[in-house]
Amino acid sequence: MSYQSTFQRWNGTESYIADDGLIAAVNVAVALQRPLLVKGEPGTGKTLLAHAIADGLGLPLHTWHVKSTTRAQDGCWVYDAVARLQDSRFGDRDVRDVSQYIKLGPLGEAFSSEKRAVLLIDEIDKADIEFPNDLLHELDAMRFVITETGEEISAKHRPVVIISSNAEKELPDAFLRRCVFHYINFPNEDRLTQICRVHHPDVDDKLLAAALRRFMALRSVKHLRKKPTTSELVDWISGLRLAGIDPEKLSAALPFAGVLLKDESDAAKAKKAGAMESDDDSDDSDGNKGGSGTGWRGWR
Repeated sequence: MSYQSTFQRWNGTESYIADDGLIAAVNVAVALQRPLLVKGEPGTGKTLLAHAIADGLGLPLHTWHVKSTTRAQDGCWVYDAVARLQDSRFGDRDVRDVSQYIKLGPLGEAFSSEKRAVLLIDEIDKADIEFPNDLLHELDAMRFVITETGEEISAKHRPVVIISSNAEKELPDAFLRRCVFHYINFPNEDRLTQICRVHHPDVDDKLLAAALRRFMALRSVKHLRKKPTTSELVDWISGLRLAGIDPEKLSAALPFAGVLLKDESDAAKAKKAGAMESDDDSDDSDGNKGGSGTGWRGWR
């Protein structure tokens, strides 16, 4: 039996560099109309993936940023009981019409969209352990009923659902069974070069090569609490360019190390491993020596 695919394929975008495995995962999730669950290190582009899919397919994007206090219903609708109480006290409007106090959440907006939409459920693992299970019915049935009004909201078009997770909590098996899964590996040096050139198309070749060598050496330091990420690399290169850093200085020093390292114990480990200069080599108050420094003067 042969299947003839008619769905619109996603092939990445000019601003989002995706490997073949990720492109395949996105397209099979779209074809099967299943949520795509993506995991990976922070900074590997999990959140930006949904934006890139919406951009590449020409679809609207609805974003649901999950917090520790988020309930599944919040994505469907929110009932503003406080506003209704205030109106009943001061007589500003007819409070018998409950619908005027109902606001659709990101999931409800995606279901109500006149055209197919992309829905990002960002960092689902931040919520309570029961949160994914509470979403199962809505994601399966693509409909829900607003309790206060009895109105049913049914998806006009099944949205492309992208779910990101930083693996802070294990997700229930019943939820995982309904998803297509993909782990975004940290990019290798060649792909990092491509990514950096997307954000810095006119960057000097020597500066980019030197920055990548220092960045990869830093990530190779063992037992870092938080390894520097792709987004931090892009920011670091911006700082190097703005300060006019000589690429040759990067072989011996790590300017603006605070852009890459966000923990004092990680800085100590990097110094011990020789991945950044010692305190003796840091900028002095006049910026006369080459070190990480806190200003620009020593790096011009």
